[in-house]
Formats: sequence, structure tokens, C-alpha cells
Amino acid sequence: MCGVTGLVLPGRAGADIEPLARAMADTMAHRGPDGAGAWSAEGVALGHRRLAIIDLSPAGAQPMRSATGRYAVSYNGEIYNFRELRQELEGLGHAFSGGSDTEVMLAAVEQWGVAQAVGRFVGMFAFGLWDEAEKTLWLCRDRLGVKPLYYAVMGGGAASGLAFASELKALRALPDFDPDIDREAVTLFMRHNYIPAPLTIYRAARKLPPGCLARFAPGASKPEVIPYWSLREVWQRGVAEPFAGGPDEAAEALSPLLADAVRLRMIADVPVGVLLSGGIDSSLTAALMREAVGGETPVRAFTVGFSEAAYDESAHAGRVARALGLSHTVLPVSATDLLDLVPHLPRMWDEPFADASQVPTHLVFKRLAGEVVVALTGDGADECFAGYARYGWAAHFAHVERFPLALRRLAAGMCSLAPGACLNLLGPRGRKLRWRAGLLSSRDFPTFYRALVSHHLDPAALVVGGSEPSTPLTEPGWLLGGADRLRQMQAWDMAAYLPDDILVKADRASMGASIEARSPFLDHRVVEFATALPPEATVREGRGKQPLRRLLARRLPPRLFERPKAGFTLPVEAWLGHELREWAEPLLSRRSLSVAGLLDPEPVRKLWKAYLAGDTSRHSLLWNALMLQAWHEHWIAGGAT
Repeated sequence: MCGVTGLVLPGRAGADIEPLARAMADTMAHRGPDGAGAWSAEGVALGHRRLAIIDLSPAGAQPMRSATGRYAVSYNGEIYNFRELRQELEGLGHAFSGGSDTEVMLAAVEQWGVAQAVGRFVGMFAFGLWDEAEKTLWLCRDRLGVKPLYYAVMGGGAASGLAFASELKALRALPDFDPDIDREAVTLFMRHNYIPAPLTIYRAARKLPPGCLARFAPGASKPEVIPYWSLREVWQRGVAEPFAGGPDEAAEALSPLLADAVRLRMIADVPVGVLLSGGIDSSLTAALMREAVGGETPVRAFTVGFSEAAYDESAHAGRVARALGLSHTVLPVSATDLLDLVPHLPRMWDEPFADASQVPTHLVFKRLAGEVVVALTGDGADECFAGYARYGWAAHFAHVERFPLALRRLAAGMCSLAPGACLNLLGPRGRKLRWRAGLLSSRDFPTFYRALVSHHLDPAALVVGGSEPSTPLTEPGWLLGGADRLRQMQAWDMAAYLPDDILVKADRASMGASIEARSPFLDHRVVEFATALPPEATVREGRGKQPLRRLLARRLPPRLFERPKAGFTLPVEAWLGHELREWAEPLLSRRSLSVAGLLDPEPVRKLWKAYLAGDTSRHSLLWNALMLQAWHEHWIAGGAT
């Protein structure tokens, strides 16, 4: 895993552009501490920071040229099936000088062209590829969006240029980059706590959507975005051609797919481990890793050990590790560690991001540094196999909609009038009552689910000059014809929440510690299989992930994994008014809000005062506001680059 950058500036000498590409790459030294490089030609330059995983020799250094010299690439990620592809390409006459997957990727492009080559890749990747023959830049991002890729058009008209990078901070390093803030992105952030693709916090920059190529040719005013794999079409096909069978049959069919996904993700020339929480996803991953290596090498498993007993799962994870025969290490984390990290979040997540589990997630990877370079995770299992508790609402809404909409809206309005402090007297039940009441006024299921996953139902009312663009949750094209409500929820989550929250968190948290995170559940073959599973194959008695439960039961006693899902986040609700108050108070002051000019001070101040008075029901919305304010203070007011 690495950091990639590049620029296409027509009419500029490569020697003039190359220092810019190097400077951009150097802002991401954490993504590649093992080496730096650059390449340039007339009108183009590529930059790279290397985290060496496959072929640690100089033969794996980047940017890399193809054997014929036609292509040059700056590449981030892993093509897990590179050995199989290499063997096929050698049979077609290609020769290789090193052992890297990057060299195989270039040979594949030489042989089959860009679009056909990426269709053969099993992996996670993002790259910029220069075609010297066509004077064309190709950008590419993997199917599920595991690896990030941002781009910005430079200048305008036929003389436009293009810059790209793994992180926004690299684009910010360009002297001509326009940091004007996108108010639509801010509005979506206040709703969801992340900014959905293709938007970024800056009007001048965009995310390349997952499963897409982008082609930037001479004379173009902007890149042409070309999907090579469509998640929506995969879901629609799965709905139209559902898997025939229940959980046992699904487990049997999934078993070889998942085993191969795990095997491929263990390929590395550096130490590999697994993050073990003791839950279903990580325990099954660890068990399959153990089977992949046999008795030759012990699998190293790592668990975060919180000093606060309420959050600590290390003892349970230890029992799972012993049952599976793993080498187990507990990585200690204290409340002080969590608190000390909070002020540094805007620098690491260089656009506003407010999933509070980002804090412990980064600390886990930070503690992991020096132990392994690659860590397998369970990301994606909940979306693929219906693991989230909120998926229970697929059935609950059928009861809600039996009541007339007018009556439901009346009930919701009455509940909203109750003082928050009074509801807090009921404890968690009171907060759930207010939250659920807000869902009652939904006119249909898409509106209902959008409300369910929103931190604010009218974020434009909070944002100065705010307006809300469409997302997969509002686009008619994402309504899957014939889909049941559970699979519709899973599809929505895979389209936005997974790539723009879960995977952004995992990428920045791991790469901030120079660790490569790999998830076998995000193998596109596993995903394509999962999208065809009907509810009767994934859910029984309100519990999802039935195929995974059955696979794990073959390897572990159910008593070791049939337990409540543990949380893995920062206790924001409790800490904002105490441990974090000294940090939060200045950011939410009337002056700070007015200076930033992003949020209307009146409603935000009202929320903060209500929180301090005991109404903690909107703590997540306040966390969004704090992350936005802290980001602005660091990157805009503070002038960071």
C-alpha cells in the first residue's frame, strides 16, 4: 500500500512538473515510509511513496515503466491474484525482471488494455497510468472503493490540466489549488458524518467513485468517468437471480470463496497478522488464516486492550485465540490515549469525518506498528451478510406503515415537544423514544431509511448557504426492482456508507501508522455471491450473518461467538461535557462558528447549551459540528498544507 500522485499539465516541461509531484507525494510520507520516487515526461509527472509489501527490492520501486516503455504508473494497493496473472502472461510471451504485482499489472495492461486488465484483477487498488502513445492519463479505483483516489481539474478549457492523489492533503500542496469549500458537501456531512463520493469538502476536487476508470485525454476540459464494474447492476442481478437455499447451503457455497479470499490476502513479503475482537467476522477470518498456513507458522492475532473494563474485549478474544491455536498479543490503550488523539484527527482525515470509532481504530493500528506490516480485518461482513442491528427495521417498518401518515406525524410532533432533559430521565429508553419518533413521519421506506441513518433530518437548516444534492439514498436508480427491504438497505449501505465511512476510516487509520489493512469480505467474488442471498439465507430469528455463523460453528464452540455485538467507538456522549469539554468549548463558541462561516451559530449554540444542561440526545450531531470546526481551524484558518 502506498501514496500516489500525478499531474498532467499540457505544454509544461516534465522537469518543471516533477518537483510538484514529489512535493505532493511527500505530504503522504506516512503512506510510504520505505521509499519515494518520481517520473516525468513532456506535460506529465507521477510521484510515489512506497510501503513495501511485495518484492522489497528496488525492482519494486515506483513510479514504474512497462517493458515497452509505453506506460508509466503510480500505483497503490495489491493485486492479490498477481501470481496467477503472471503465469498466464509468461505463457503469452511476457518476461519479468522483478517479483512485484505492479510489474504484472503493467504487463496485463500491455496485453489486454486498461479496461480488460482491471476486470481480471482481484484486489484493492488505485492508480494513475500514463499512456505515452496516446498522451492520455488513466485513473482507476477498485470495485468496492477500498483504496482512495482524488482528482482536481487545473485551469480550464482545452488547456486544462489534471492532478490526482491518494489524499486531499497532496492536492492542497499545489500552489494553484482552490480551497473554496463545497457547501453541498458540508450539508451531506452534517447529515451522515461523512462526505459521499464523488463530492469532497472542496469544490475543486472530486473522489473517483469505486469501480470506475477516468480517462483524461489531450484537449479535454475534464476527465471522462467510465464504470468498469457496477455495484448497482451486481445487486440488481442478485435480486433477479437469487441464491436457492438456506443458511447451510449458503455457508457451503461461500466456504471456498472466503477461504480463497483469505489465502490471497496472506500473500506478502512482510509479517502478516489479524485484528481479533472475538466477534464473528474477525474470528472466522483468523480461523481461515490458521487453516491456510496449516501447522507451519503460527497466525499472529492482535486485540486492543482498553484500560476501561466496559470497553475491554481482550479476555474474550484471548479465549477465542486459544481455541483456534493463535499467537495472541493484547495491545494496551487507555482513555488518555484516546483523548490525546482527538485534536490531531483533522490532520489525519483531511476532510471532515466524524465516525467516532476512528479514534480507537487508529490507536489499534498505531500499537500494531512494529509487530506486523499487514493486518487482516473483518470490514464488509456486516454489509454483505446483514449484520447490522438496524437491518431489523426492514421488518419493523411494515408495522409502522399500518398507521395513517397523518397520525404518525402527529405522534412524532408531540414527542418532539418533550424537553430533552425529561427524556434523558428515562435513560437510553428516553433517547430511543425521541429518535424513533422522528422516524414515524417518514412517508415511504426510502425516506424512512434515510432518516434512520441520518444525524439530522434537515441539515441544510444548519449550514450557511447549504443545500443537499442527491445520493444513492435519494436517487431513483438505486431503488432495486423486486428487492425486499433488507437487501435494499444492504445495497444502500454498500453504495455509500461502506466506501465513504467504513473504508475511509480503515484506510486513514491504518495508513496513518504505515500498516496495510486487508479484508477478505471485500473480495468482489464474495460480494457478488452475497448480493444474491435472500433474507432467508442470511437472517434467522432476527440475527444476521447466518452463513458466517455456520462456518464458524465448524471451528469454534458457539458459546465463544454467540454473544452481543460489542461497540468499538469513542464514548462521545459522556466525554463531551467532561474530558473533552475544554477542547470542545472554544470550537463551538459563537465567535469560532461565525469566523468559520459554515454553520449557523444559533442552532448549534442551542444544541451545545442543551447538552450541557443534560440533554445529550444530539451528541452525535454535536460531534459532527466539532469535527467540521476542528477541520476548518486546521486546514483553512490555520493555513495547513
